[in-house]
Amino acid sequence: MFDNCVFKVSVSTKKWLKAAAVRAVKTVAQAAIAGIGAAVAMGEVDWKYVASAAALSGVLSILTSISGIPEVLHPFRCPGGFLPAPV
Repeated sequence: MFDNCVFKVSVSTKKWLKAAAVRAVKTVAQAAIAGIGAAVAMGEVDWKYVASAAALSGVLSILTSISGIPEVLHPFRCPGGFLPAPV
């Protein structure tokens, strides 16, 4: 679960920040689109609700990313298994 945790020395903080930011932006956009779509179906868009739901989803995405992001791979791991350790 914590293989790609940001607090591990083997995880590049720069790569983690970039991956977490991309994930958070996508999540915020999805939440905003869902909120707008649901509100339009009910007749009126409450922009405060849409903004707060989108912001909360971004915060939760960042907090979830702390435990690990699949895009930030362990340096000795590849999709097919483990790579040999460098000598």
